[in-house]
Amino acid sequence: MDWTGNKNSIFKTLGASNHTDKERDENDFYATDPIAIDKLLKVVSLPTHIWECSCGQGHLSERLKQHGYDVFSSDLVDRGYGDTIVDFLKTTKMPFDTLSDVAILTNPPYKYHKEFIRHALDILPEKVPAIFLLKTTALEGKARYDEFYRNKYLKYVFQFTERLLCAKNAQFDEMKAGGGSAVSYAWFWFEKGNTDDTMLRWI
Repeated sequence: MDWTGNKNSIFKTLGASNHTDKERDENDFYATDPIAIDKLLKVVSLPTHIWECSCGQGHLSERLKQHGYDVFSSDLVDRGYGDTIVDFLKTTKMPFDTLSDVAILTNPPYKYHKEFIRHALDILPEKVPAIFLLKTTALEGKARYDEFYRNKYLKYVFQFTERLLCAKNAQFDEMKAGGGSAVSYAWFWFEKGNTDDTMLRWI
């Protein structure tokens, strides 16, 4: 996703660690290969109504719609796609009239992935999932464990068996020509009120 703002709110996205500051897109726009949705849906069903809160150019939103989901798309930066421009971290509620059969799903700016997880858990009621595409290394760290994992908020981890592309400026062909991705990703399914141990699945 791409995010702009003051020096305290410049967000970076998944895949960003492979680039120097000189190489980075000005607004940190790194699009997600829609195959990430296809692979996820092979192993789990999603709620009908989904908020893609870092939609970029709509790569994930459009694939979800193709699979029949009702998707509300927003972002902090206008890239010509989405239902509204809004800072997710300043929102207070879901953009649907119902809290039944809903979820948040996005590839968040990785530098602020903990803030996105924390905010989603704050605004969502129990048993409503927040599903984030994160680097697999997000499983590491005592602070993350103490805040999110020890309390069983992490219900599922869906680990990709092949490297997923998160391409600068959505330049997927150029990224493939350059050797693809060196980063391992997984879908992290958070759910407040979960009481089961975290389940790991490969996709």
